[in-house]
Amino acid sequence: MTRVAVVTGAASGIGLAISRRLAAQGRQVALLDLDGDAAERAADDLRRAGQSAVAARVDVSDRATIDEALGRVRDELGPVEIMVTSAGLDEFTAFTELSTAQWERMLAVNLTGTFHCLQAVVPDMLSAGWGRIVTISSSSAQSGAARMAHYVASKGGVIALTKALAVELGPHGITVNTIPPGSIETPMTGRARSTGDLPDSDVIAKMLPVRRIGTPDDIAAACAFVCSDDAGYVTGQQINVNGGRYV
Repeated sequence: MTRVAVVTGAASGIGLAISRRLAAQGRQVALLDLDGDAAERAADDLRRAGQSAVAARVDVSDRATIDEALGRVRDELGPVEIMVTSAGLDEFTAFTELSTAQWERMLAVNLTGTFHCLQAVVPDMLSAGWGRIVTISSSSAQSGAARMAHYVASKGGVIALTKALAVELGPHGITVNTIPPGSIETPMTGRARSTGDLPDSDVIAKMLPVRRIGTPDDIAAACAFVCSDDAGYVTGQQINVNGGRYV
């Protein structure tokens, strides 16, 4: 059965890899991102490969833009049965220097943005009696991270929200899982390295049992499984794709 999948943060990094993997499996994919032009270019690439895709600019902290985009998705593709929330931001600031505005912005995007996206699509899944939700959290929320209190708190909230929804939605045929990535090579981690907030990749790799940094495709592979029919008995789980990082 061809199902409609929505991926946020889909223009680059983990979200883009997930979009490509789901499209390759025959899903109709809606790529949502704050960078609408990049999302449209990614959707064009999928369409040129013979896959079904649409794109839209969305600020996940703004419910109105989400509702507008999903209205278009439903019109062009159909009801949403798979939702992957990969949109997010990070930042490094000492706790004593953290402003209320920084705190609120981080939670607005990473946690409240996840809430907005999920609440907007769950009615489609309830009507279908089937759904797959995957949130992208962070291993930092499991281990803690210095100078990232607001980021860690927001991603910890995503993990808790995932568990709550798994309990609430499980009786309706909807599974809800989270993937807390470990060290993954993305534009976001590249920026953090360039500013000195993260060590070089080879330093991190030596600390991991698999001795390499992860790729967005590593996350996409796990996500594709928990979005499949085969994963109907997997819910409320933290799918730790982290190269064996101890958390």
